[in-house]
Amino acid sequence: MRTVVALASGTVIGLAAVAGVASGGASVAAPAVVPFAAEAPDTPAMPTGTGTPPACVSPAPVKTYAYYHCYGPNEVRAAHGLPALATTSTEGAGQTIVLVDSYGSPTAEADLATFASSFGGPAPSVEQWFPQGEPGFPTTTVNGNGSSQSGPAAAAGWAGEAALDVEWAYALAPAAHIVLLAVPPAETQGVPGLPNLMNAIDKAIDRFPAGTVFSMSFGTDESAFASPAAAKVAFARFDQTFAKGDAKGDTFFASSGDAGSVGVTRAHRQTATSPDPQVSYPNVSPYVTSVGGTQLQYGWTWDPTSDTPFLADGSLNPDYFAWNSGGSSEPVDNEGWAGLVTGGGLSTVYPRPAYQDAVAGVVGDHRGVPDLSWNSSVNGGVLVYTSFFPGVNRLGWHLYGGTSASSPQAAALTALANQQRIAAQKAPLGNLNSVIYSTAFPRGAAFTDVVPSTYGTTPSGHLDTNRVWDIGADGALTPDPVPGYPTTDGYDLTTGWGVPAGPTYVAALVAAP
Repeated sequence: MRTVVALASGTVIGLAAVAGVASGGASVAAPAVVPFAAEAPDTPAMPTGTGTPPACVSPAPVKTYAYYHCYGPNEVRAAHGLPALATTSTEGAGQTIVLVDSYGSPTAEADLATFASSFGGPAPSVEQWFPQGEPGFPTTTVNGNGSSQSGPAAAAGWAGEAALDVEWAYALAPAAHIVLLAVPPAETQGVPGLPNLMNAIDKAIDRFPAGTVFSMSFGTDESAFASPAAAKVAFARFDQTFAKGDAKGDTFFASSGDAGSVGVTRAHRQTATSPDPQVSYPNVSPYVTSVGGTQLQYGWTWDPTSDTPFLADGSLNPDYFAWNSGGSSEPVDNEGWAGLVTGGGLSTVYPRPAYQDAVAGVVGDHRGVPDLSWNSSVNGGVLVYTSFFPGVNRLGWHLYGGTSASSPQAAALTALANQQRIAAQKAPLGNLNSVIYSTAFPRGAAFTDVVPSTYGTTPSGHLDTNRVWDIGADGALTPDPVPGYPTTDGYDLTTGWGVPAGPTYVAALVAAP
């Protein structure tokens, strides 16, 4: 049985929701294009009978998680060498960050204001823009009923994605102007989906200044199209928009996905699992920087002694979620209990772009993804405040992961480099890949390499690939039949060049030609 933490949208490419896992929206069959935001289910506030304090405690209104660790902005910033937020923080001033989502959120601005004040940051500069018209869902119509891939049933899930994107772009670039770019329909395969998104991005390129950084936390498998040839034609049309933005000096980031190497076939509503490793668009576009996922363990260290995540009654197994205080590590994100695994692999559509010639030994003749990585775990996820759609959403703090969390943070950190480049009278970065793959770029200092790591005494504690783990009939984790890609020293197809090393990464981008 393949399992996954329920996404904020209630959907995921090729995976099914696990019993007992909470969802921020209605549970629906997976469409071809979905947000990559994963929300942790609620758990008892205290591990029963252990005397151990909860792993996560949110700001007021206080919410606790027994076993799932969590971070606010200051923990993530400290882990990457950045100073704590302050009301006087100026990081990102003069820069624009555009987060691309369906529907948006009716409470995005208010929720970001609560997030900022809770963590001591400056007043946000934020706007929500609907270039194709607002969806017009009053809160009373979004109640979680129905299973449609569009309309009110999907709007709540996308609102969770929007809150994650906006709040965590702010967390790294608190003085930037943040734009929530939203389109009315849910994104499904074909005419109603990617074309609408790309049209909105095209309009945003025209509207916002040179050097705007875009983040896209969604994707569609290459195999969701009729054939590689059909995908190539469609992608070439969409890539015209990215090429236009790159030429203007804009930079594009996209999540690599949360389904590991597993994808979907062109079945009814794209619900059948592919037997072959898959990658998704738009992160696979050569004009886009693909962001893979890691599991940031900051101040704690996972120490499993069992490979059975759930007990017979469906509760979490303390032996699987066991942890020790202290430590700081960041392995590849492969959370077997949730089926949440960083995407990555080789394109069946794009040949190897010239900038990847230096890693031809890894990617062969294909475009390989991701290009870099950032924390995407749920156990070790980020806190998000929401108040949208009270009929569906639980007001207050939520714990999110997925590469939906990775992309906006990597985008925001890169916006800090553009801020300093402008101050140094340099042009904005444009296509980031041409910079970070350059032989002159100091990758050893700019990135923290992600290498194979072992935790505890169980097989799934060996975090060294993006192969998905399935939950067997006996409740224990077993490797999925679809092979994954290894995490290695240097560039690899699970975490790219590694995790941007905070100020050192920014300085290297500022120094680039």
